[in-house]
Amino acid sequence: MSTVRRFLLGRRLASEESHEARISNPIALAVFSSDALSSVAYGTGEIMAVLGPYMAMAAFGPAVLSWSWPVALGIVALLTILTISYRQTIFAYPSGGGAYIVAKENLGEVPAQVAGASLLVDYVLTVAVSVSAGVTAITSAFPAADNYRVVLALAVVAIIGTVNLRGVKESGAVFALPTYGFVVSMFALIGLGFWRYFAGGVPVGEHHQVVAPPFPGWLAIWVLMKAYAAGCTALTGVEAISNGVSAFREPTSRNASRTMIYMVVMLGVMFLGITWLANHFGIVYLGEGESLLSMLERRILGGGPGVAHLAYLLMQTFTMLILCLAANTAYADFPRLAAMMARDGYLPRQFSSQGDRLVFSNGIFILSLLSGLLLWMFNAREHHLLPLYAVGVFLGFTLSQTGMVRHWLKLRGYHWALKSVINGAGAITTLVVMTVIIVTKFTHGAWVVVLVLPLMVMVFFNIHRHYIRVKSILAGSRADFFGPRKNRVVVLVSGIHSGVVQALNYAKVIADRGEVEALTVDFPDEIGRDSAALERLRADWPHYCEGIPLRSIRSPYRKIVEPIVEELDRMRRAEPEYTITVILPEFVTGHWWANILHNQTAWRIKGTLLMKPKTVVISIPYHLEPLVE
Repeated sequence: MSTVRRFLLGRRLASEESHEARISNPIALAVFSSDALSSVAYGTGEIMAVLGPYMAMAAFGPAVLSWSWPVALGIVALLTILTISYRQTIFAYPSGGGAYIVAKENLGEVPAQVAGASLLVDYVLTVAVSVSAGVTAITSAFPAADNYRVVLALAVVAIIGTVNLRGVKESGAVFALPTYGFVVSMFALIGLGFWRYFAGGVPVGEHHQVVAPPFPGWLAIWVLMKAYAAGCTALTGVEAISNGVSAFREPTSRNASRTMIYMVVMLGVMFLGITWLANHFGIVYLGEGESLLSMLERRILGGGPGVAHLAYLLMQTFTMLILCLAANTAYADFPRLAAMMARDGYLPRQFSSQGDRLVFSNGIFILSLLSGLLLWMFNAREHHLLPLYAVGVFLGFTLSQTGMVRHWLKLRGYHWALKSVINGAGAITTLVVMTVIIVTKFTHGAWVVVLVLPLMVMVFFNIHRHYIRVKSILAGSRADFFGPRKNRVVVLVSGIHSGVVQALNYAKVIADRGEVEALTVDFPDEIGRDSAALERLRADWPHYCEGIPLRSIRSPYRKIVEPIVEELDRMRRAEPEYTITVILPEFVTGHWWANILHNQTAWRIKGTLLMKPKTVVISIPYHLEPLVE
């Protein structure tokens, strides 16, 4: 398994190699922008899918499809506001974190957890929607593959997850070609489309001329609201760069800001170009079957075999690749956000652990699992998933911009009033759009997100209360000391609390005092120094452990089980006549479900040492609170 792991993921990276994992602007554009850029493949289609059914109504007629153009202009105006606002966020919070950090520092814990929940849901849906849209691009070119869309989607998720386990830098290098290939092909399509339209080489549809909406009454306003809400899916992923500023090379804020500007300019030009051409070439899309982009490509490139067909297949290939790989944006941000929330005590601590390649592996695994479940439940149909998509996105937008207004009001500084107005305009605009999305998409599935988000926040605070209770119990347990006793063995420790003291006392009972030894694993910092946690442990050790030696094992690769096993093997070889008894202090919580949050490392140690000769493992339980029947 180790050989397979190294083959798939590459060599292990030590903590001091973290600077090598930072990425350049071109790679960052591929990593963080694929979600936003790929949305042009279905953004215009979602607008048309709302407007198309109204063509048969006498109050509208075919001209209703021309409304997609002013709707697209309104969406690009909102994109501009968001860009200016998030650019300010990048410079104000260069460590990244986006809406979660901004809300936490300026609005409080409840808004922060709401923002965190909305972003986590958004990232899961990003993977599901992007991969589903990529599969649709495949089935548009090869209709026979439609029966296998779920299998194809799950295979894509598995591949993207595996690549991301190798690290952000490696995943960006792999995904750069599809991202830039898609951008070049879209600009080529738009340029060719404009040339063929003005040259008169392609027939246009009845509704090609853009007309102002006549606003016949409340129905027209309702239709425009629905179309605008549907088209706002093109804005998903705009916040991704502000969430991942720390992944950029120095100077991080400046590089992240430049990359965001490049992304937004390309996104706006492609989105407006595709919408304008779809209007003027008479494309009718009702939300099912062949995608709008595929139909537009066929109309502009022409039908039949030959060079045109090869160009069409190439464009569909790049579209399929970027739609599938747009999920990479979520893979870049979901694990980072989950790690931040875990460090704050609102998610299980396991999410904050970095793997062999300096990535948050547990977050990647959970994201793959949840998105795969959604793909299976919704048959990998992005049209069914999109109504769930935009609510969380715009809730995060609103909280982030509101938090930035509070930030400038507290900090003041250079041009603080102007910055407050910009972020305030962004907050109001995104709040209005979020309300429209909830109202227009509520019965189409948005109610699920509205229900899930409060439940997630409740779970977050329950986890947080549990960790606070455990911390307070451990801190107070230092006063519980049973006095010195004779005897020995190897006691594994990570800190000082009553459970460790009980384990040391038990070790004295079963062995001579001179044979007792305590062992701890230390993760050195980026320049190889002992961690602050080890220094605190060494400072407290003489006060509570009465001369029992404490020895630390350095683990530059952030492993716990492997260094312990290697040290025990060395001791067994040096003293083959001894039986090594390993004592493990373990927490016992008052609720069965709370055990999920503790002791995973102890279980792994026990499972590994079970196979070792002349090794006995003893667990010393420490009851944090009375058991609940």
